[in-house]
Amino acid sequence: MALSFNQAVAMIAVASICTFATRLFPFALFGNKEVPKFIKYLGNILPASIIGVLIVYCLKDFTSGDKSIIIPQLIAVIATALVHIWKKNTLLSIAVGTIGYMLLIHFVFV
Repeated sequence: MALSFNQAVAMIAVASICTFATRLFPFALFGNKEVPKFIKYLGNILPASIIGVLIVYCLKDFTSGDKSIIIPQLIAVIATALVHIWKKNTLLSIAVGTIGYMLLIHFVFV
C-alpha cells in the first residue's frame, strides 16, 4: 500500500519534528550549566555498548551454519575493524563494512 502525498508529507514532518526535538532537548535541559558526570559517563560508554549489541545482532545467523551467510559477514566485520584501526573514522568504517558486505552477498556469494 503506497502512501498518499499528504500522508508522506505528514510522515516527513513528524520525523523532522522528532529529530529536531531530540537534538534540542539536551540544550534545553542543561543550557550553559555543567553536564552531570553520569551523563558524561553515559556519553562515553553507550556508543561502544551499542556497537557491541549491533555486532551480536548482525552475527546472529552463525547458528544456521550456512557458509554463504557466515563468510561474507566475517569478511565485512574484519574489513570494518581494519579500516577503523587504520583510519579511526567510524563513518568510513561502517560504510566500508556495509558496502563490502552488500557487494559480497550480491556478486561473490550468490
